[in-house]
Amino acid sequence: MNNKSIMSTEFNSRYGLLSFITGDFSFQRGHPLPLGASVQRGGINFAIFSRHATAVTLLLFQPGVETEIVAFPFDRKYNRTGDVWHAFISGLDPGVEYAYRMDGPNLAPHHFNPTFVLADPYAIALTGRRHWGVKTGQSADCFRRALLVNPDYDWEHDQPINRPLADSIIYELHVRGFTMHPSSKVAHPGTFRGIIDKIPYLKELGITAVELLPVTEFDELESDRTNPENGTQLYNFWGYHPLSFFALKAAYAADEMPGSEVNEFKDMVKALHSAGIEVILDVVYNHTGEGDHRGPVYAFKGIDNKVYYMLDGDGSYLNFSGCGNTVNCNHPFVRSYILESLRYFVMEMHVDGFRFDLASILGRDQGGHVLASPPLLEQIAGDPILANTKLIAEAWDAAGLYQVGSFPNWGRWAEWNGRFRDDIRRFVRGDGGAVGHLATRLAGSSDLYELGGREPSHGINFITCHDGFTLSDLVAYSEKHNIQNGENNADGDNNNLSWNCGIEGNTENPAILNLRERQIRNLAILLILSRGVPMILAGDEIGRSQNGNNNAYCQDNGISWLDWDTLEKNRGLHRFFRLLIAFRKSHCLLRYDSFQLKDGYGPRITWHGFKLGQPDWGEHSHSVAMHLAGAMPNRPADNLYLIANNHNEAFDFELPKLDGSQWCRFADTSLNGDEAIVECEHLPQLDNQRSYRVNGRTVVVLVGVLPHHSKNA
Repeated sequence: MNNKSIMSTEFNSRYGLLSFITGDFSFQRGHPLPLGASVQRGGINFAIFSRHATAVTLLLFQPGVETEIVAFPFDRKYNRTGDVWHAFISGLDPGVEYAYRMDGPNLAPHHFNPTFVLADPYAIALTGRRHWGVKTGQSADCFRRALLVNPDYDWEHDQPINRPLADSIIYELHVRGFTMHPSSKVAHPGTFRGIIDKIPYLKELGITAVELLPVTEFDELESDRTNPENGTQLYNFWGYHPLSFFALKAAYAADEMPGSEVNEFKDMVKALHSAGIEVILDVVYNHTGEGDHRGPVYAFKGIDNKVYYMLDGDGSYLNFSGCGNTVNCNHPFVRSYILESLRYFVMEMHVDGFRFDLASILGRDQGGHVLASPPLLEQIAGDPILANTKLIAEAWDAAGLYQVGSFPNWGRWAEWNGRFRDDIRRFVRGDGGAVGHLATRLAGSSDLYELGGREPSHGINFITCHDGFTLSDLVAYSEKHNIQNGENNADGDNNNLSWNCGIEGNTENPAILNLRERQIRNLAILLILSRGVPMILAGDEIGRSQNGNNNAYCQDNGISWLDWDTLEKNRGLHRFFRLLIAFRKSHCLLRYDSFQLKDGYGPRITWHGFKLGQPDWGEHSHSVAMHLAGAMPNRPADNLYLIANNHNEAFDFELPKLDGSQWCRFADTSLNGDEAIVECEHLPQLDNQRSYRVNGRTVVVLVGVLPHHSKNA
């Protein structure tokens, strides 16, 4: 169709009455910005980047119909400005679906094919997988068409919370896995609405932020593998193969209406904010779900393969992600594309922060070389729209680049502290020479962050996350058990730094079960009471197990789903986590965000062993005591004493003498039932103020309390 007007009556006579055609219908030159489809007065502007395409055609579709109703070829002169192809269609309302065809060279490094139907990379909603795990029935199941979604929404004065990172307690969860189990008893399991139904639980637990595994569109049916034990389909459950950096996963919406995922996500954010809970998105900008040369073509390959991906000299895909391709993050256009995605989620979706998957890739140049000052990371750190947004890097990639403690940061970027995870696991497992590393992690990982001018909050402390063992499995399995993933147990990390406490897997042995419960409590204290920002894996607080699977990326079933019946079985563990979180919130010394005292305020840390002032940092030591003391403005002096004894036997630990206060017991992981941790209002005073006997494999937390605020133990 040429660039000329066509009356809506003529159009409808050709193609049938269409609700999205209004008034005079015409195809005009349009504007190159903004990219994507934008509703403007009188019609819709379409703009898409492609430097190397020789022909671009806009396709319009009726919802639910596979074949386009009309195709508009773009004129190379009239509908192109620089590398942007654009057109304005008047008389066109939201309700239409659209896509593109592109032609151009089809030899490496290019991948043009005029038969491919390509999704708009800037689309905020896509068709093609509205119902989880259900094929579309299209002739090409990889087709994703863009939807135009009405942007109107009543936020009711909602804004991002902007809580200081140092005051945060992050809870990592999977949108589907969190409520999909029948025991969740939510109205819409596996959806954004399901999370809304569980907000009272999150608020009671006390966490301050949820970190959602990827929520942009992906194909859960991309795998052709099955579970070798029962033959069931295996899925891309986690979602780390994005098809878009803008469009939300349609299957996470409860409503059948196409595009409803946008407003349902906004409803979730608004409800969480109302409860004082921030929303952090796990974003994947390092690779896409298009894979290597064998993979499908959804958008990027067919639009401009050479620009969007890092390619070798022969046109093959560089693979620093371990997923077949690597996004060309520091290409000028791709940098802009990623930045616009982040801005969209902050401005339009009110998101509070981002965790960047394999973020070290974002610091590589177009040839894959590591940059000392990566422009993309600097742009993100300095962007005015993102000035109050939390930026958290997974500071490594799949090609061996490990940057924990050295990630380029400009004072903004925090990091998943992988060294915290490993050092805490080693100590609790009982490795030799681990005490010094434990002390460094408890104190905020100054070895990683102080010399770089950063603070304790730049370390996101975690012991477990979606990738690896759960906390319960960490103390029940010494080896991974991934046979059900269909890869002959070859997938997943072999170095788990775990210990099964004497028997692999399930057991009825009461001594083993008691030790495992104690070890979980030990790990929880060391995580939540360390300086830095704690992150908890959803379900760890109620003892969720994956039966030893440490790579459950493909398990859309009870392995990955949170079984809420476990909450009733493990109320004591849930209480333990809840009181630990409340304790952290009530003691500002744990959240003091500087390695230096300021005007005399802040925590002073002294280290002890069995004897005061005599810590043992040797290879054969398995215990240490930390005295955290100090005051904050307008707050009384505080004294906390944490004793970690990972010897097999009990020892008496001398206690520092307090001036006016008395030592009271907050937690002793060797005690049974509710005695293992006590509400802050009812801390029992120690009869013996000079020493405390700590059982083997035990962590104890004591608090200095004025006499009239305590009771005798």
